[in-house]
Amino acid sequence: MHQGVGGGGWGQPGQRPSAPPQPPIPPAQGWPGSAPPPPPSQHQAPPPPQVAPVAPVPEATGHIPLPPAVAGTGGAVLAVLLIGPAGAGKTTVARHWASTRPVPTAHVSLDDVREWVCSGFADPQAGWNEHSEAQYRLARRTCGFAARNYLANGISCILDDAVFPDRPVVGLGGWKRHVGPTLLPVVLLPGLEIVLERNAERSGNRRLSDEEVARIHGRMAGWYGSGLPIIDNSHLDVEGTARALDEALARAMPAPGGW
Repeated sequence: MHQGVGGGGWGQPGQRPSAPPQPPIPPAQGWPGSAPPPPPSQHQAPPPPQVAPVAPVPEATGHIPLPPAVAGTGGAVLAVLLIGPAGAGKTTVARHWASTRPVPTAHVSLDDVREWVCSGFADPQAGWNEHSEAQYRLARRTCGFAARNYLANGISCILDDAVFPDRPVVGLGGWKRHVGPTLLPVVLLPGLEIVLERNAERSGNRRLSDEEVARIHGRMAGWYGSGLPIIDNSHLDVEGTARALDEALARAMPAPGGW
């Protein structure tokens, strides 16, 4: 009778012998219920020191926190020219806008600078002649120098003047030569009846005749269609007009790096 292969290593023919029982695997070290490791023998290296588990690092999402949005012009350094007829409220609005910005801002009024000349002041109401024209040009150059000096020191500047659209060389073009090409012009143009009412409240050489006010206001209408921002502040108070000015400037500001 033939024996199974291996000479008694198998049980009954056609059956594999069962494997001998294995000792239970102890739980990993550091987990509950784990048995303390046996002491190292002379020929066994000591176990590595225990290291505290490290909390998993959350997966990066690529989110970049952005600063809170600032309405209007924010903290931009700007050079602004506020254009408008006599009685439009240019000086009052420019001063309010400059005083309420969150960054240093200066207001330079052309009329104030012209009146720095005390003795020999060429009053335009006495007639627009070569003397009043020369003093006007001198005042404008002085305002431009002041504006450039403020801007060079990180201070915004707003100027105001009754610039006519039909005189580009001595008007807007002249201001851009004196201040710089980044000058942002905005036109303040309320209705004629509002301008006449405000002019009537003036005194001294700041008050003009009704005929002169109407003539200047009519010439200012040429700014329509020029592409410049125009604010009709007939029914806006000073604060509302300054807010409209800031919004118009924010839309007219060049993109970063475009200056």
